[in-house]
Amino acid sequence: MNWSRLARFLVLAALVGFTVLTLLPFAWMLGAAFKLPADIAGSQFLPSGDGFLGVAWDRLTTENFFRLFTRFPTGAALLHSVFLASVTSVIATFCCAAGGYALAKFRFPGREIITTAILGTVVLPGALLLGPVFETTFHLGLLDSYAAIILPGVAPAFGLYLFRQAMLNSVPTELIESARLDGCGEIRIFTTVVLPLVRPMVGTFLALAFIGTWNNFISPQIMLQTPERYPLSVAIFNLRGLYGGEYGLIMAGTLVAIAPVMALFLFLQREFIAGLTSGAVKG
Repeated sequence: MNWSRLARFLVLAALVGFTVLTLLPFAWMLGAAFKLPADIAGSQFLPSGDGFLGVAWDRLTTENFFRLFTRFPTGAALLHSVFLASVTSVIATFCCAAGGYALAKFRFPGREIITTAILGTVVLPGALLLGPVFETTFHLGLLDSYAAIILPGVAPAFGLYLFRQAMLNSVPTELIESARLDGCGEIRIFTTVVLPLVRPMVGTFLALAFIGTWNNFISPQIMLQTPERYPLSVAIFNLRGLYGGEYGLIMAGTLVAIAPVMALFLFLQREFIAGLTSGAVKG
């Protein structure tokens, strides 16, 4: 018996099984988004009928999406989420890359203490920081504004330490010194020499920051007092009723919410994978 072939088959079968288990909730969500309220509990994925493959295709409808954008401020909430996630992710990526570059390649008093402090704050749960952040934004007069959500996320400790490690592994000090000898300023070195070398990490962190801000659910409810400014994550939560919810409508909103994130991940897929594996092999 070929044990290596059997082992590969078992691994492949396990991966297929895990993939099916992962996709089942998405399949249910996709089916529920196009079903009538009466068919939500009556069928598991698609409504049963006499059509092709035993499915009542005529009972599928886009009514949930129509109601989602006509009866609720979903369009405005979607624009708010796009704005918050885009601005926060771009600023956070640039600030973390600059901070990581300074911690990795500059020598200054207290550098090791700052690095240790940043690493120590990585383990702090985000919910623990909501109180201090709220207090700070309140005294700055930033409550009920998008700045209260954007500013606390422009330089996360995780991003600073991530870029510091990427700079240490991917940016040769000799290359920076050569650029300085050629007369390049520090800003030009950072933008034209350093950033291209850590492009995979830039794409990875950009995607992570975008997804994190896009899925941010607690902070907007604390920092924003005007419902018209809520992002999509909070707007979908507000679709539920007091004693129940229209699951078809909620699943349609969820499908709208995950579509931009999936598109971004597919667009940055190569950079994301390369960023995760950067520094794993030296030489």
